[in-house]
Amino acid sequence: MKVRLAVVTGLLLAAAAPADQSQPLSLSLQGLRSAKGQVLVCITRQARYFPDCSDDPERRHMTVPATEQATFLGSLPPGEYGLAVIHDENGNGKLDTFAGIPREGVGFSRNPPIRFGAPSFRSALFPVSGSAVRQEVKVKYFL
Repeated sequence: MKVRLAVVTGLLLAAAAPADQSQPLSLSLQGLRSAKGQVLVCITRQARYFPDCSDDPERRHMTVPATEQATFLGSLPPGEYGLAVIHDENGNGKLDTFAGIPREGVGFSRNPPIRFGAPSFRSALFPVSGSAVRQEVKVKYFL
């Protein structure tokens, strides 16, 4: 009886204790046409900063190796996020285009269809809550 009471008390205390709410996020890329250059990653919570992130004061903007292996991107507090990637093959730190068409690979969380321009923020939103999150992004090339 005492053991059960101790276990139940321990579980209740653990549930009541404040936990670190941040959740680990990893990224796995599919369809990279080469391992050249780097991958630019933008993670944001706000539609007005998607897909670029450059003016977002809370942005997560990072550079990761051009690999299809899962890459840890850090931990995020709970919420909804949009993620955009650019396969910056020439390593110049930006998306190169020709007549408005990307010359380098692009991809987004949840892999929404890419038609004319970037997909909507809403179509790329993914939740961060409760457990580790992994986004598998298909990189697309147009030229």
